[in-house]
Amino acid sequence: MGDVEVPADAMYGASTQRAVDNFPISGQRFPRSFIRALALVKRAAAETNAELRLLDGDVAKAIAAAAAEVADGRHDEQFPIDIFQTGSGTSTNTNMNEVLATLATRRLNADGSTDRKVHPNDHVNRCQSSNDVIPTALQVAAATSIQDDLIPSLDVLRAALEAKATELWPVVKTGRTHLQDATPIRLGQEFRGYAGQVEESIRRARSAIAELTVVPLGGTAVGTGINAHPEFAAGATRRLAASTGLDVREAPNHFHAQATIDVPIAAHGAVRSIALSLWKIGSDIRLMGMGPRAGLAEIALPETQPGSSIMPGKVNPVIVESLTMVVARVVGNDATVAFAQTGSLLELNVMLPVTAAALLESISLLSAASRNLADRCVAGIAATDRGPALVEQGLMLATALAPEIGYDAAANLAKEALRSGRTIRELALERGIATDRLDVLLDPARMTERGLDAGPAGG
Repeated sequence: MGDVEVPADAMYGASTQRAVDNFPISGQRFPRSFIRALALVKRAAAETNAELRLLDGDVAKAIAAAAAEVADGRHDEQFPIDIFQTGSGTSTNTNMNEVLATLATRRLNADGSTDRKVHPNDHVNRCQSSNDVIPTALQVAAATSIQDDLIPSLDVLRAALEAKATELWPVVKTGRTHLQDATPIRLGQEFRGYAGQVEESIRRARSAIAELTVVPLGGTAVGTGINAHPEFAAGATRRLAASTGLDVREAPNHFHAQATIDVPIAAHGAVRSIALSLWKIGSDIRLMGMGPRAGLAEIALPETQPGSSIMPGKVNPVIVESLTMVVARVVGNDATVAFAQTGSLLELNVMLPVTAAALLESISLLSAASRNLADRCVAGIAATDRGPALVEQGLMLATALAPEIGYDAAANLAKEALRSGRTIRELALERGIATDRLDVLLDPARMTERGLDAGPAGG
């Protein structure tokens, strides 16, 4: 292929430099989480190869130590290749092999000698192929990010919503279905619903981890495991499990595991569900905070920054807006991951780098946005007097009278209240409807509780 110039201070070699030259596309590199996971795979491989007597002990220790340095982020500048590269990620696997070979060689020759040399392919890449290593690193990186970042952030949001539900429990307001007035609901009940959404999101995140931790490592080139020791995958995945705290296991069917990206698609599907669940929460908060005078204004959102360059005193729901833009990005990333399945051609998917970038970005963005929503929005939400004040004006209070006067009569009462501008209570008193029990029947707080005596269900 001819000569290629490599920077004098580079730890990588000609293969990496060719990839840098070949793909001047976006300037976007693999994220730190992926480089860390790939280095952990290489460390597990080196240690396993030593155990299987496929590598000299000193060489394996040098590679493992070098991989630990890379995993810790000490050499991130040595991984310059663009995301939009060879579809299998071979360029980045080679990049890692070359860097680890250089670091390991230096370690072995720390006394100044030059007689011991670690080879990128013969030593660092022993029992491996880009085709099983890159998807394994992708899945381990995503599972680790979900475990260490997304789930803790979601738990912070869940706790904030639970605390707010308790705080706002006494506040009774008008419920809404179809964006129209419905029977009363406690503001705390709404927030309890949001907390439940996040609790379910955490469950979905854990399910995604279970998908991701079944990895293709050991299949080498096409899933047959050629040039890999039969016990290599079991030993390497056991070490990956120990280093990540995840239940990393060898895929039972390597042909499926390497020929598709079914697992990343399923995992990102869970991430998309979480994102859209957070959109629902943020959207409701934004609606209830709409105002402060010409909207619902049932809650007051914390004031975080001036909202307009032309309208003095305006404050906008910017934290929610930030979240909704994250959701838009995640939905877009989901389309990218889904479409990347079109790169699953015969024995290999060749859209692995962009799949990794999209999945890891979604997890990272949602982790930050959910924690930000908890800290800068939910924690500072306060109820206003407007919600309770509107309850007495609510037409759906007529629902509580349906068992007394029947559905049709209650509906006519509601229509008359709307036409006349009077309340359900006023009309009921005027017509002598259950006057001895009217205050009990029309008690908004009672209507927020389960029970048959509060009237038939509405829809």
